[in-house]
Amino acid sequence: MFSLFRKSAPTAKDPYVKQMDQNAFKIRVRTKRHKEVVELRFTRSADIGRQDDGDGFIYRKMIVGPNHFDRGEVTILFDARYNVKDVQTEGCTPIEVKDWED
Repeated sequence: MFSLFRKSAPTAKDPYVKQMDQNAFKIRVRTKRHKEVVELRFTRSADIGRQDDGDGFIYRKMIVGPNHFDRGEVTILFDARYNVKDVQTEGCTPIEVKDWED
């Protein structure tokens, strides 16, 4: 009867994407060629768009290494509640949040 007010079970956090606040996310990737680290910060309101099939959201970004200009692409798929479903990369590899050096 009171299931309407019950909190849903927390979803498993993605090991590569860190949610900074309710609107902002971060991911760090390492380029395959020269191993340069590139950090991407993106927001729900400005950078994440609805998928073509209407099933969730997508963030896609081309990256360029700061020193050697290595190129790559990051694609992150979200469900309808902005939970990360999948992280796909080309030309780079994602770095787990636990390995970030701040």
